[in-house]
Amino acid sequence: MLLTDTHTHLYYERDPQKQSELLQRCFDQGIQRLFLPNVDVASIAMINELVERYPENCFAMAGLHPCDVKEDFETVLEEIYTSMAGRKIYAIGEIGIDLYWDKTTLGIQQKAFKEQIKWAKALDLPIVIHCREAFDEVFEVLEAEKDDKLRGILHCFTGNLDQALKAIELGFYLGIGGVVTYKKAGLDEVLKYVPLEHVVLETDSPYLAPVPFRGKPNESSYLVYVARKVAEIYGISVDEIADITTLNSRKIFLV
Repeated sequence: MLLTDTHTHLYYERDPQKQSELLQRCFDQGIQRLFLPNVDVASIAMINELVERYPENCFAMAGLHPCDVKEDFETVLEEIYTSMAGRKIYAIGEIGIDLYWDKTTLGIQQKAFKEQIKWAKALDLPIVIHCREAFDEVFEVLEAEKDDKLRGILHCFTGNLDQALKAIELGFYLGIGGVVTYKKAGLDEVLKYVPLEHVVLETDSPYLAPVPFRGKPNESSYLVYVARKVAEIYGISVDEIADITTLNSRKIFLV
């Protein structure tokens, strides 16, 4: 069985020994592919370090998280863009719009989002989207930017069926994580109507740990709990879920 965590902040663990243990627990569970979203300038070096240690397992993204979009975002974006030279980048992310914490930055979040979409198109890379309380705003940008180069993942998807189908129509896969195991989330009911060919798995560790670890720090090895729940929803084996969602991840990241 080969599982792929399409979204994990493993690099937040700075202790090399603990980091190694986190990775070993992944490998023990068949989780061999881990994609690392960039969030700010500081995380670039952390991601690079992990990729250098595990080049066959860890894959870098580059991008500015919407919650880190401040008045100086243009300068920050320039630094992140420059950092991509000489590195293998598999996606632009995580990028998008977040209106949960601060609605006053919507304008600059939109500008940063659009600029990074331009990067992705120019570099022929997928984008990985962070969307929190901002589906309408994100879809507005995606509709305006839609063409044959726009593609990627709507990370940590927790929307309704209409939003899921809209994302798929726009050429995006749904990133399904620990929330699918939460009884009142309703994501299981949405997925019943979503073909598995549009789904990838993720943890977003150290956030959003699945049941039975809800409320505790998440880690990529817990992806097996997400896979088991998704297997239950689709009525197929975990091995089949692993095969199909890993294949989907290969189609997105081309690795």
